[in-house]
Parts: sequence; C-alpha cells; structure tokens
Amino acid sequence: MQAPYRMYARHLEGVYGGRVYRVGVDALFSCPNRREDGTGGCAFCDGRGASAVYHRTQEHELSRLGLCRDGIVEDFCSNAGSLAERIDRIRFQIERGKAFVKRRYKAERYSLYFQSYTNTFDTIENLKALFDAALACCPFVEFIVSTRPDCLPQQVVDLLASYTGMVEKVWVEIGLESANQRSLDLMGRNHDIECYIRAVKALHLRHIGVCTHVMLGLPYEGCDDYLATARLINAVNSDAVKIHNLHVCAGTRLDDWHRQGEVCTASLKRHVSDCIFFLRHLQDSVVIERMMCETPSHRRVSPRSFPDKHQFLAQVTQSMETHGWVQGDLV
Repeated sequence: MQAPYRMYARHLEGVYGGRVYRVGVDALFSCPNRREDGTGGCAFCDGRGASAVYHRTQEHELSRLGLCRDGIVEDFCSNAGSLAERIDRIRFQIERGKAFVKRRYKAERYSLYFQSYTNTFDTIENLKALFDAALACCPFVEFIVSTRPDCLPQQVVDLLASYTGMVEKVWVEIGLESANQRSLDLMGRNHDIECYIRAVKALHLRHIGVCTHVMLGLPYEGCDDYLATARLINAVNSDAVKIHNLHVCAGTRLDDWHRQGEVCTASLKRHVSDCIFFLRHLQDSVVIERMMCETPSHRRVSPRSFPDKHQFLAQVTQSMETHGWVQGDLV
C-alpha cells in the first residue's frame, strides 16, 4: 500500500533496489556556535552532539538512572587530538558501525554519515584528509555530511562535490529549524534565513542533495510559522527533510526557560497534528527522513514519555489515511 508521505526507506529501495544503512561517524569536530570551553551554543543543545546508538557506550549505563541533570555532559574538547588520531578513530567507528548494522539488519549496502557536531567546521586540508580516509574504508552507496548553513563556503562545497564520482550520491544535512528569524535569534542559531538559501543554492549547483532539519514546537511558533517553513523548503527545492519535535535537554538554556514556565513541549497528539499539517504543505517530492527526535530519555527533561518512532509513525500514517490526506495536497 502506498504511504501517504514519501518515506525514506522506500525512497532508498526505489533508487538502489534495496535497503541502505547509515554508518555514523563522530570525527571530533566542534561547532562555531560554541566557545572553546564548551559554553554557548544553541538554546536547545546540551553539548553532546548527535551520534549513532552504537557509539553511545557511556550512555547505556546512564540510561538506567532515569533523568540525569548533572554529570552527563562530557567536557567539550577544543583539542580533538592529532589528525592521525582522528583518522584512526573514524576507521574504528566505521568497522564497529558496519558490524552493528550487519548483525542487526543483515545490511549489505552502507552510507557514510558524518553525523556529530558541525562536520565542515575545520580547515579544508583536514576535511579532505578525514573524508578521504573514511571513504577509503569500504565502498559506500552515499556520502552524507551534517553541518550548519554558515559553514559551507565555496571551497567546502567544491570539496564535497569532488566525491560525487566515488559514491552514488553526496548529501548535506543543513540545520535550518525554522523560517522565522525571530525563532532563530531566540534559539541563538547565529545565522539568518538568507544564509540557508545561499547554502542550498550552492550545493544544488554542484548536484549535491540537501536534507533540511526543521523543528516543530519552538517557543511562540504555530501553524503560520510551520507553513512559512514548508514554503521556504519548497521554494529552495530541498530534496529531503528531517522533522524534530521540540524537546528540552538537561542543562540547556531551554531547560532554564522550561523550569521558569516559559517553554512547554508538544504532547504526542499535538506533534502528530503538527507533522501532518507540515507534510500537507510540503511538496510531495520531498523525502521525509525523520519525524521525531530520538534523544535518550536520561538527557530529555521534556517530554519525559513519548512513544518510539514506529508507534509515532503508525499514528501519523493512520490519521492521514483515515482522512484521505497525503503529502503535498495543500501545496
């Protein structure tokens, strides 16, 4: 049965004839939005960075303790080690990641995913060395790099484009979050909407795919803001999106605002409704890679309880099918 939105897994199967599994890499990048001591950053960021579940070895123990307000944030390290050490770390992570997805999913096709922090925030020489070493580890179907729109100067775009002959597709994931500049300023993003638009145009000129990260439920936002964000994504022809529900991580500025009663997070019912509204205003060609955050519960102040992604997606699908709604039917 045809899904009411463009599912990522089915998109990959349609393009490559089978499942493709991401192998996540943490190459010890930092973030231009944080100071050397780790302070600063976006209001919602707890300084941990995104990482694949098989790299969260320390968090496995912490997850048994419930919500941990203290002692869970590793020191933000401005000295990531030598380039050789970072390359060794990448090679180890790729081997471990491949073994994990092969054991769990019987994977045969892999994508290389530079996932944690801002993966273009380094010298061009270091970026080339790190990317070259990682791609040499095994044949990858896709090469995916997660970054910020203000960390994509032309020389970095050119470097990423140079890998298009080594894989089937090069992708860049860009954190936008919202088309409302006031929301970006409140969250401390330190970039503007035009920066995002320029980045997408530069990537598309070099035939690089773009996946845009958006966050639903930001303070003071509602359907008008979600509509504006969907229309911006349509206007720039973003190839894919990742949707996150606003969630509060311990130790963040958002956590402070939440304790003061200034911020609340969406219920399951509201996030289902918000996602459906967003999907219906999004072009049907846009691939939906994610629709909810997967931050571990011991780091997540709110919402404390939320179903797993399979239950959530089932609710979105059932509601859309019941009403006869599909992605893009309100564009």
